[in-house]
Amino acid sequence: MFEKMFSLDGRVALVTGGSRGIGKMIAGGFLAYGCSKVYITARKAGPCEETAKELTKLYKGECIALPIDMSTVEGCNKLAAEIIKREPKLDILVNNAGAAWGANFDEFPEQGWDKVMNLNVKSLFFLTKALAKPLRAAATKEKPGKVINIASIDGLFVNPLETYSYQASKAAVIHLTRRMAAKLISDNICVTAICPGAFESDMNTAARDHADVVAKRIPAKRIGRDEDMAGIAIWLASRAGDYVVGNAIAVDGGIVYANPGIPVAGEG
Repeated sequence: MFEKMFSLDGRVALVTGGSRGIGKMIAGGFLAYGCSKVYITARKAGPCEETAKELTKLYKGECIALPIDMSTVEGCNKLAAEIIKREPKLDILVNNAGAAWGANFDEFPEQGWDKVMNLNVKSLFFLTKALAKPLRAAATKEKPGKVINIASIDGLFVNPLETYSYQASKAAVIHLTRRMAAKLISDNICVTAICPGAFESDMNTAARDHADVVAKRIPAKRIGRDEDMAGIAIWLASRAGDYVVGNAIAVDGGIVYANPGIPVAGEG
């Protein structure tokens, strides 16, 4: 009964922003636990294709690069069309692609608002909408489809950094997850969100470049590891997560709910 609770055998997944950081962690985890194909997308073709080759060599399943800029609705539709052309069914969608922008309140530019909100919130919604057909085709009551949105702990609490549009966008992702979950569960699709804390990535340069310093402010006394991010995503994507609907889960070593000290930057 419990032997294959976390198995992803034969499933097909798409991870946006999958060429590096959190997206790459999740893509590798999915392949390790049995996905037959994991599509990854990124704006830059070179890194996207390199990651696809690397992960394909490491695991039994195939990692396929689709380097497409999905910062616009047109880009989202282009990506969805590529998936639909190749796959009649899509079991798992991970909306991970994102951007951040920091600037002083009095100097914060419109560009820093539009770029972040468009990619982090608008594109997430319109890509999911564009992929609704293959997601519905794969989903059954016994084997629900999965949409996993990557939010951030910055959507759960106030980060002292002046990343206004980023923090607003991640709070929006958390509530959008709930609204989408309420709609799509009727189609046997579970929508959830992961709220990462300090993980090494090009977006979270503090965790990447000063892990020891950041770790001192985390109750768990370390930054997140690849296994931490892959583990939560595998759980939500597998049979183990079939009864989880609409939740936004902090994966942060205790920053949000167990930290008596100074908050830590949580871009994810």
